[in-house]
Amino acid sequence: MSKTAIYHTTVTWQGEHWGHIVMGNGPEMPFSAPPDAQGHPDVLTPEDAFVAAVNSCIMMMFIWASQRFKLALLHYECRAEGTKLIELDRTEIFTQVALWPHIRVAAQGSPPGAVEARVHKALQAAQKYSLIANSVKSAVIVEPTIEVIA
Repeated sequence: MSKTAIYHTTVTWQGEHWGHIVMGNGPEMPFSAPPDAQGHPDVLTPEDAFVAAVNSCIMMMFIWASQRFKLALLHYECRAEGTKLIELDRTEIFTQVALWPHIRVAAQGSPPGAVEARVHKALQAAQKYSLIANSVKSAVIVEPTIEVIA
């Protein structure tokens, strides 16, 4: 039987190109459009939040998958980049989100090649089960760097 979950945010306009967001899980912060869209620098933007949502969801699912694949995760850090296409009529869409995770795992006596193969399987599972990655139109591309520490 399927279940549902509902998540909430509330945004309030603060004047000019400023907004304030309160998230259902508690955090709140100011946000703006990006500077290239008449917004302000050094603050959360919807574009940043979109790329961060994909990146953070893939990471959380990778941690979940790592436990199931019995990986001894030592380090995970991932740089992500969203590519936005701006059409002539000024409509915009993210065409892709690329992720470059740097993953370090301990071999724990297993052959490094076998451990690396399990890391790749865990990454595939993370992408398959990522709510956010599965909810966007953009292509999600994952290009990992994997270190197996003997």
